[in-house]
Amino acid sequence: MKISSSRFVLSAYKPEDEPVTPGPDVVFLGRSNVGKSSLINNLLGEKGLARTSSQPGRTQSVNFYRINEACHFVDLPGYGYAKVPESVRQNWRPMVEDYLKRRQDRIALAILLVDSRHEASPLDLTMRDWLENERIDYLIVATKADKLSGNGRDKAKRMLARQFDGAPLTEPILYSAKTGLGKKPVWRFLDQALAPQKDNT
Repeated sequence: MKISSSRFVLSAYKPEDEPVTPGPDVVFLGRSNVGKSSLINNLLGEKGLARTSSQPGRTQSVNFYRINEACHFVDLPGYGYAKVPESVRQNWRPMVEDYLKRRQDRIALAILLVDSRHEASPLDLTMRDWLENERIDYLIVATKADKLSGNGRDKAKRMLARQFDGAPLTEPILYSAKTGLGKKPVWRFLDQALAPQKDNT
């Protein structure tokens, strides 16, 4: 896909806030410090479209971005960060799961981000299981791969492939928002998911 336009639409805190414009959703989810905003910016070639922060847990809403006036990239609240208020952490899971259930028919692809430097957490694996149970196509993207050596990347790929054995589309893709490693293969799956026949409006 050639990106002709990308813009922030809104931050939704409740269902009635969500945009009703047509087109499929691509959903980004993962731990609150895994780099979802950086990945979105890198995929779109926009440095500051999705806000990044050195403070994990900043994103506490469902953020919608309109791409080519045809589809949405959706940044879901991160999960699993302990240094935010308990009330906020308790609200994240229902916000994420309710969104996925409510807009399931619109979701063309979910991108589940994990940190390439570590094993997937129990929360990551639970989210994977949830996506599979709901029959939502998903892609595993392992971020921050630029922080690993060549041997480190090979080890990370083998480790994550074991943890996510049986992922429906492909084995985990190593990604770096700094170098662009992994950008082309991720876009290959995005293009397939966003083909016209996938547009459930």
